[in-house]
Amino acid sequence: MMVMRVGGLASGIDIEAIVDKLMSAERIPLNKLEQDRTKLEWKRDAFREINSKLTELDKLMIEMKKSRAYNAKSVSSSLQDAVTATANADTANGTYQIKVNQLASTAINVSKNELTIKPTDKLTAGEKVTFNTVNEKGETQEYTYEIQAGDTLSDVLKKISRDDNNVRMFYDESSNKVIMETTKTGNYRDGAEIQFAEDSFLADVLQMDMSKEKGGTNAKFEYNNSGLEMESKTNSYKLDDKITFEFKQTTDGKNASLTVTNDVEASYEKIMKFVDKYNEVVEALNSSQLEERYRDFPPLTEEQKKDMSENEIQLWEERAKSGLLRGDTTISGGLFNLRSSWYAKVETGGEYTSLTQVGIETSKDYLDGGKLIVNEGKLKSALRENPADVQKLFTNSDEGESRGLVQRLEDALEDTKKQIGKKAGSVLTPSLESYTLGKRMKEIDERIEAFETRLTQVETRYWNQFTAMEKAISRMNQQSAQLLSQFGGGM
Repeated sequence: MMVMRVGGLASGIDIEAIVDKLMSAERIPLNKLEQDRTKLEWKRDAFREINSKLTELDKLMIEMKKSRAYNAKSVSSSLQDAVTATANADTANGTYQIKVNQLASTAINVSKNELTIKPTDKLTAGEKVTFNTVNEKGETQEYTYEIQAGDTLSDVLKKISRDDNNVRMFYDESSNKVIMETTKTGNYRDGAEIQFAEDSFLADVLQMDMSKEKGGTNAKFEYNNSGLEMESKTNSYKLDDKITFEFKQTTDGKNASLTVTNDVEASYEKIMKFVDKYNEVVEALNSSQLEERYRDFPPLTEEQKKDMSENEIQLWEERAKSGLLRGDTTISGGLFNLRSSWYAKVETGGEYTSLTQVGIETSKDYLDGGKLIVNEGKLKSALRENPADVQKLFTNSDEGESRGLVQRLEDALEDTKKQIGKKAGSVLTPSLESYTLGKRMKEIDERIEAFETRLTQVETRYWNQFTAMEKAISRMNQQSAQLLSQFGGGM
């Protein structure tokens, strides 16, 4: 229940202004608590921002564990318009000869005569459109579509095309015919790929004839001049789970030469993407320790913000947030552990045992915090000449001295993320009690709540005191008026 307070009627004093000033003084400790709470929130968010960068690096390390990061392959073709290929990282370098004699095609059927109906004509409700096709497993599958009241030919064609039935249909205005074709290439059975009854809707109304169907062929090609013609139901063929050939045209009796080589540029780009992200993480960690701390710039209260422009608030808060993590041992220790991951030798029995051998070293400028510097020529040379040993250097999964650099970095990264998580939690851990900073924030929340209760009591006491004073003055004024009245009456 709100109580209306009106002061100063008897005394002429602006009691409300006096109480406001008294309460402003009383609120100083509360403002300090709220500033401390805000600072803890900023600190938590700063920790979480760093952890998000660590997570981004962690995701890249998954790619860095794969063979294709170091042993990417490129495939060139002498007949690029006819045959191309992609190769896995474990595909041996060499040349393949491919002669494409026939491309895989879809089966297609067209109305043998012009239709007597138009796409917008309504069809007879209850009539059924039935056909069957063969799936990839060689199983015959029948489909039936019952025409509903009000359905036009266009409606039915769309319904069939949108369904998962390996078939699409459409009306061609120029010829006044319907085209029906399979959505997958290849020959799956003897005879027509799309089959239907002779007295069906497809035959009678849409003028389809199964004997007129064309296509439904497999791709046919000869591999490495073997004389053996191989087939594929698609215009793609994967050999030994390593190299995949893509057929675009027949080769007119010629061989297409496809040469597999190491794609040094692709591997280099993958490693550089990882290095750039690592340097970004180092920059974030290191700069947090170098930021100047401005102790004379505490978080602004809401009252203070009212008297400032948006630009002034922004500039103030930039300084207030600066240096929040400076001197934090979790950050400095994590940065040290990340740097240390690169230094030790990796005893894998391969040619390379350290980063410097493949052209990567840490910056000599201490202000860089241990960023990685890459010698492009040296790294590309290592990837070209011995990608397998470069991979071992980075990804060897053994323990101890044989553990790869990425594995060591991942260990250090996970430890740092865990430590930060204990301090600052994450967006997935909303409970304040689940992390250290949250517990402190909750403690301050409880103190703020208790302090606000006390302030309410103090404000009530002030008003009660001034109200009592007003009543006393009012009584004195009344008594004075009575005395004056009596004296005046006796004259």
